[in-house]
Amino acid sequence: MRFSPIIVAFLILACTIEARAQFGGGVGQIGMPGFGMGQGGTQNDTTGYSTSMKEPYTLKRYFESLAGKDSMDIARMWAGSLILPGSAQLYNKQYWKIPVLYGSAGALVWAGYNSNLKWLDSGDKEHKIARDLFYIGAALCHWGFVMDGVHNFKYHKRVLPARASLYSAMLPGLGQIYNGDYWKIPIFYGGFITVGYFISSNNSQYQRYKNLYYETSNPESELFGKYNAQTMKYYKDTYRRFRDYSILAGIVVYALNIIDANVFAHFQDFDVSDDLSVSLSPIFSPSSHSSLCSSFTPALGFNLKLTINSK
Repeated sequence: MRFSPIIVAFLILACTIEARAQFGGGVGQIGMPGFGMGQGGTQNDTTGYSTSMKEPYTLKRYFESLAGKDSMDIARMWAGSLILPGSAQLYNKQYWKIPVLYGSAGALVWAGYNSNLKWLDSGDKEHKIARDLFYIGAALCHWGFVMDGVHNFKYHKRVLPARASLYSAMLPGLGQIYNGDYWKIPIFYGGFITVGYFISSNNSQYQRYKNLYYETSNPESELFGKYNAQTMKYYKDTYRRFRDYSILAGIVVYALNIIDANVFAHFQDFDVSDDLSVSLSPIFSPSSHSSLCSSFTPALGFNLKLTINSK
C-alpha cells in the first residue's frame, strides 16, 4: 500500500502530538519543589522532578570488582585483562589459572631474552628466529588467557552480544561460530584473502615504481634519461593509493565481521515465529496527566498491540 505525502505528514504529526501529550504534558507539575530531596542516588531538577544519578565507573570500582565487592561488564573486564594479565581470571574466580598464565608467559619471555643475547653475541640468525618465536608464543599465551576470560564471563542468557563482538574482534569468524552462523565464515575469510591479495599486489607494484622513480631521477643512474621520471612518479602514486584503498577495504571487512556478530547475537532472543500477531488502531484520549495539569491536552495517536498466540 502506498501513502501520499499528506497522509505521511499527518501520521508523523499525530505521533508527535501523542508523544508530547504522554511524556511532556504535566511532568513538571508532579510534586512540590523539593520533592524527593535527601533520597540516595537521586537529584532534583528545577521543576522538582526526581531523576536518578548514575555513579561513574572509576578505577577504584574496577579493583573493588576484582576483589568481589562490585560487578563489571564484559567489555571492562576484557579491557582490564589486556592491561593487567590475569585480571579476567581473578574476576571470574578462576584463581588457579593465574600462576599458569604468568609461569608460561614468563618462561617464554625469559627464553626469548636469552635467545636475543645469544644472537647479539654470535650473530647467528637461528637465535634471532628463536627469539622471535618465543616472544610470539608469549603474546599468544596472553591472547589465549584474555580469550579465556571472555569465554568464562558469567551471564544469565545463553548469548551475550558483547561476547560475540569480542570473539570476532580477537579472532574473526569466532563470533559467527558463537552465534551458530557457520556459513558466514567462508564469506569473511574470502574477503580477507581477497583484500590481502590486492594489498600485496599493489604494494609490490608501488615498491617497483618507487625504485624506478628514484633511478630515473638520479643523474648517476644507468636508467637516467631512458624513462620519464614523471611517468614513474605517476605509477608510484597510483599504486600507493590502490594499496591504501585495499588496506581500508580490509578494515571495513574486519569491522563488518564484528558488527555482524553483534547484531545477529541480539537476534538470538528475537521471536520471529508464526505465533506473533500485531494490531494497529487509532486512539484519541486526554493527556495521561490531565488531572495534574492546569489545562486539557488531547492526545491523538495510534495504539500498537503485540500478541503472542499460545498453542
